[in-house]
Formats: sequence, C-alpha cells, structure tokens
Amino acid sequence: MTSDLDFMTALELRGLIASRSVSPVELTELALARAEASQGTLNAFSHLMPEEARSAARRAEEAVMRGGPLGLLHGLPASVKDLIAVGGQPYASGSRAMAGNIAAADAPSVERLRAEGAIIIGKTTTSEFGAKPVGDSPLTGITRHPWDLTKTPGGSSAGAAASVAAGITPFALGTDGGGSLRIPAALTGLVGLKAQFGRVPVWPTSATPTLAHVGSIARNVADAALLTSAVAGHDPRDPFAVAGPVPDLLGAAKASVAGLRVAWSATLGYARPNPDVAAVARAAAMALADQGAIVEEVDEVFESDPADLWTAEFYAGIGTRLRSVLEARRDLLDPAVADVLDAALAQEMRAYYETVFARYALRDRMVSFFTGYDVLLSPTLPISSLETGRNIPEGLEDRSLVSWAFYTYPFNLTGQPAASVCAGLASDGMPVGLQIVGRSLGEIDVVRAAAAVERTQPQGYNLRPFTGQ
Repeated sequence: MTSDLDFMTALELRGLIASRSVSPVELTELALARAEASQGTLNAFSHLMPEEARSAARRAEEAVMRGGPLGLLHGLPASVKDLIAVGGQPYASGSRAMAGNIAAADAPSVERLRAEGAIIIGKTTTSEFGAKPVGDSPLTGITRHPWDLTKTPGGSSAGAAASVAAGITPFALGTDGGGSLRIPAALTGLVGLKAQFGRVPVWPTSATPTLAHVGSIARNVADAALLTSAVAGHDPRDPFAVAGPVPDLLGAAKASVAGLRVAWSATLGYARPNPDVAAVARAAAMALADQGAIVEEVDEVFESDPADLWTAEFYAGIGTRLRSVLEARRDLLDPAVADVLDAALAQEMRAYYETVFARYALRDRMVSFFTGYDVLLSPTLPISSLETGRNIPEGLEDRSLVSWAFYTYPFNLTGQPAASVCAGLASDGMPVGLQIVGRSLGEIDVVRAAAAVERTQPQGYNLRPFTGQ
C-alpha cells in the first residue's frame, strides 16, 4: 500500500494542509491503513488508536476550514513510544510486568503534540523499559526493519524508527537514555535528535531520571527540528527541565556551517567500528569542509570507556523499579535484561557513588574539550545492520547489552545535545549513521551541522518504500 504522500516531509505536508490541498482526515486514514497493513510484518505499534485519531483529525480539518490559526504540527499524523504516557491509553513500557497499565494523564510532550495539532495514531514498540538497543520485547515480540525484515531497526525506540522509515508517519516521538533515538535512526537511515537534557520535559518520572531524554525521529533534519521545537520548553513537573526560550531549531536547519569548528573521531578513544562504517562516516564528516567548516581529526576524546558509569546509573534505576518483579516474577522479564539488572542492584553504595563522582569528572572533561570545538562527530554505531534475535553483534560478544554501541551512551551521562544523521550506505546496502554532539545547550550547532551533512547526500537516497504486508 503506497501513496504519493508516504514520504513527503512533515513541513511539506503542513503546507498542503494549510492550503487545503490535503485533508488531515485523509492523512490520518492513510497512516492508520499503513500501520494496520504492516503490523503483521513490521510490528511497529504496541497499540493503535484509530477512533481517537479519527476524532482528532476531524477536529483538525474543521479548524482548517474555519481559517483560524494552526499549530506547528496541525493535522500531521504522529506516534508516541510506549515509554511515554498518553492519557487513557496502554502504558506498558514494553514489559509483561506492566501489561494492562493505563496512563492516568498525558506526558508534557504529548500535551504539546495535541496542543500543536498533531494526530496521535498509536503507541510504538520498545524493548523492555528501553533497556536494549534492539527491537524486541517479551510483551510485543520482534519489531523488524522496513528495508530488510531479517534485521532489527534498533532500539529502544524500535517501532518509532520502523514506522517512520516505512512511511507510516512523517515523524515520531521517542526516548533516549543511552542512545535509544540515535541507534535506531542510524540503522534505518533516519534522523534522531535528542536536545539538551531537560529541554523536553520528562514526566511521569522516568526509571532513569538523570539520563532520560524525550526526542524526535524523522526522515530529515528539518522535520526533527520541527517536532522537537513543538514539544520543548520548561515544565515544572520535571525538576531537570531547562528554563528559558527554546532555540530556533528550524532556523538552524537552514544556517551555514562556515567557520564551525568540527572534531571528527572514529573511535572516541576506545570504540571498535567496522572499517567500512568508519570510512563512510569519516567521508561525510570531512565533506563539511566543502561548506566552510573547519574539520580536525581527533583520536582520543575520552581517557577511557565510560560504559561502567552509564551501566551503574541506567540499570540501577530500572532495577530499583523492577525489584519486586525480579524477586517474585522473574519469568515475566526479558532474561537478558533481568541478568544485567541483577548486577546493577548488587552494587555497594560506595562503589555506586564513586561512579557518580566519575560522571561529574566526565562532564568537566567535555566542558574543556568543547572550548576548542563547536561539535564532535563520530560514527553513531560500529555497524550498519544487525540480525533480529541477536542482542550483540558478531565480533563484539565481549561487550554488554548496550556497551557494544560504544558511541551514544557517553552523551547521556553528560546530557549534551546529540543527533544521528545518515552519512551514506555501507557495502551491505544498509545505512550508516553519523553522530553529531554539541556543547551543553548547543542544539543550534548540532542541528546546523546535521543539516549540512544531509545536504551532502543525494536527495531521498535513504528512503525506500515498504511494500511488505
């Protein structure tokens, strides 16, 4: 099932809606039909909301016909990951331990989606509590890659990436506690954008409250900037929420990178990328020099791999939330997740706080590093694809559930803004992600660098219509 509207950008669709050339009801019906038709193969949604979506689309269409002011996302179909609360809808976080849970109220990001006129068509799949960077959970099963159904779209925002890559919605709301936006964006050729920690408020309180971001997955940088702009801004329910005005991310997507100081690192000092992936990512980074950026190669960004610091914080939070389930109904949990939760909960208090202070030192190191650069570029992942059913890629079996990803989790520890954009295709025909990290509160530079990379790529080369039913 394909349509001329499937791979239009959100900004293009918004213009067509405003001019009354396309109806919100028409777009919503197309999105629902594509979602339902692909569910048996992609399995991108944990829950569809057809009646709620149709009702919202009718209200959006009436507003267009009245000629009143329209929101940033007016009439655009969107989805929300199942780690984000949508009031009155299932809120299971990909876990059988939470099956049947219903959200009492909308998260702030969902409130803002609705306020800006978006049409929420459903909740997308996630690995259990976002604890794995691949697309499966005991509750919802396997979510698959639209380009190749034998591959994972990555995780934990698995369904969000699969649905956007398949042309179901132009963008999706996801989360990122260790790379969960950037990892699936890299594997599916999309853009994943996490703004500064706290820029998009998180509530109800996450199981990983010092690491979790809500952010955007989209087909291009401008659409990711649009969605992030719509949901960003202070909210008193999130104690970490950033005060002050939201940066002009849409303007940044059009800005020049002339004079931008860029550091490129193939390994950050410790990663082991596939040489093919590293070469594709490096070429995309170096091409920024053609647009006036000053690009410098840097071997060592970190003195050592901060995986243990991230693991101590992330899995201790989830483990604390799930302690009663671990002790009484362990069989409900993903065995791989349960095992890492055991280790995290076994930490002694002194050892845990040693990692906390090491994290502060890591932040100080990044502040110093970014006195010399505006953005840091690296591969997003060491690989271009991963088969379904695997938690860890071949050749990286010495790494943990998340540490095999190497590049993403450090910047949840520091809270810096970061994005993944498609750098090109690897020799296996699958996409390669380029990660772009900015200094604290530096979303403008991240977005303008990501858009500049996007301009070096052939238009639409990373979009492939999904025809599987």
